[in-house]
Amino acid sequence: MAAVPSTLHEEHGADSKPSGSSGAFDPLNPPVIPGFTPRPRAAEESFQEKFIRKTKENPFVPIGCLGTAGALMYGLRAFKHGKTRQSQLLMRTRIFAQGFTVVAIIVGVAAAAMKPKQ
Repeated sequence: MAAVPSTLHEEHGADSKPSGSSGAFDPLNPPVIPGFTPRPRAAEESFQEKFIRKTKENPFVPIGCLGTAGALMYGLRAFKHGKTRQSQLLMRTRIFAQGFTVVAIIVGVAAAAMKPKQ
């Protein structure tokens, strides 16, 4: 009965390395994978640049967020001053604005999914 090698080095020889490996991983010199062409990395964008880009892609989301926050703040102010009827109306307006925002997000995601890849 033949002896089974106990380690990887015994199987391939003590001085051989796995193909394409030079020891530690070098992120500046990634391994070559046949049939795969990596895309160049996009430039890092700041928070402000990303916010402006996303707002241009789907302007209804920030509008809905501002409407929600405005209705909430104004409704809480009315509640504090004892105007319960106005407060209730503004809380219903807030719910409508939140729904509008959620629908805007869903439509934006669907539009992005249907957009052809570049």
